[in-house]
Amino acid sequence: MNNKILVLGSNSFSGSNFINYQLNEGYEVFALSRSKEIHNVFLPYKKNTNLKNLHFFQLDINNDLQKIIDLIKKEKISQIINFAAQSMVGESWDIPEHWYMTNTVSTIKFHNELKNLDFLEKYIHISTPEVYGTCEGLIKEHRNYNPSTPYATSRAAADMSLKNFYDTYNFPVTFTRAANVFGEYQQLYRIIPKTILCFLTKEKLPLHGGGHSVRSFIHMNDVSNATNKILNNGQTGEIYHISTKKNISIRALVEMIAQQLNVPFEDNVIITEDRKGKDSAYLLDSSKLRDTLDWEETISLEEGIQRTIKWTKDNFDELLKQPMKYIHKA
Repeated sequence: MNNKILVLGSNSFSGSNFINYQLNEGYEVFALSRSKEIHNVFLPYKKNTNLKNLHFFQLDINNDLQKIIDLIKKEKISQIINFAAQSMVGESWDIPEHWYMTNTVSTIKFHNELKNLDFLEKYIHISTPEVYGTCEGLIKEHRNYNPSTPYATSRAAADMSLKNFYDTYNFPVTFTRAANVFGEYQQLYRIIPKTILCFLTKEKLPLHGGGHSVRSFIHMNDVSNATNKILNNGQTGEIYHISTKKNISIRALVEMIAQQLNVPFEDNVIITEDRKGKDSAYLLDSSKLRDTLDWEETISLEEGIQRTIKWTKDNFDELLKQPMKYIHKA
């Protein structure tokens, strides 16, 4: 196996952090995104001393499939990590066909081309716990899907198709499903950086449904470390959950940030209507990853928030110029 790796969705928070991790591991990284590279303030790999080993290509899985396959063939890239997806849950109700086109149709067309490459050794599919729908208690890895939004259904369909490919073609796929990721460099429309910026600029934070839904938040560096372990030692055909053992309501999370910034919670938050089809909880059991691949998280929620606050303050003027809301691209 060579040290070349292809990362789709390189502009995403998860993809860019994983690229930074793999550059430190000595990989030659081929990074693909449908958009030009985003601002450096969101790209941790821009300061990596091995940046010369990164090759960026603006290619879209919806429109440039053959160019992507040609690149993989030309470079004989045997390891692929796919972070590319339409990712916003609430917005997927507005134009659901865009989510199904990217996350289901184009993704399956991509897999159908990959299955013909005899040099492909590893394909890590970054899935989502949203495919389970609302669950009670800790969820172990399984395939009893109950998606409740167009986003979740579009991802579940691709997951099921990949399982077909694994069973029929021995397609070398391994699945990951991570809890809510956070950390430095995250886009500003996500709950933690959005809360920090709202509190620092004295704007009211909208708290959907009062913030009663429960989640587990995990620092992105720990997720990249887990993904690297799964890439190198995970079992083909298996699903791995990546999560901490700590669960917290969104309200308690926002209260924690308010406390760290020393601002009154009640004065800086406004309760708004909850989004359609929002799952009240999905809490992942990550014991399989811990027991079989010797993984554990290293950054607590409290420390991760401190680091994210510092990153926000260090880049405050530049971040104020960046969009606070999600901008949809078909």
